[in-house]
Amino acid sequence: MGKEDTAFHETVDMHELINMKTVGLLKSKLMQGVVFDQDLRALMEKNVQMSILDIKQLQRIYPYTRSEK
Repeated sequence: MGKEDTAFHETVDMHELINMKTVGLLKSKLMQGVVFDQDLRALMEKNVQMSILDIKQLQRIYPYTRSEK
């Protein structure tokens, strides 16, 4: 996969995905401090761990997206 294989809209989509995952990660991490239900806290922690993995995968793909025209 090279830079010529991706379209510009795919680069924008990649930015949106990374931003969405980052915001969700931060929100889940911050909300864990105010949640008292242990089951809910465990689900939130699982969400945090999955979001971290998703962001790492997106970061591996990111260098292959176009940066300018």
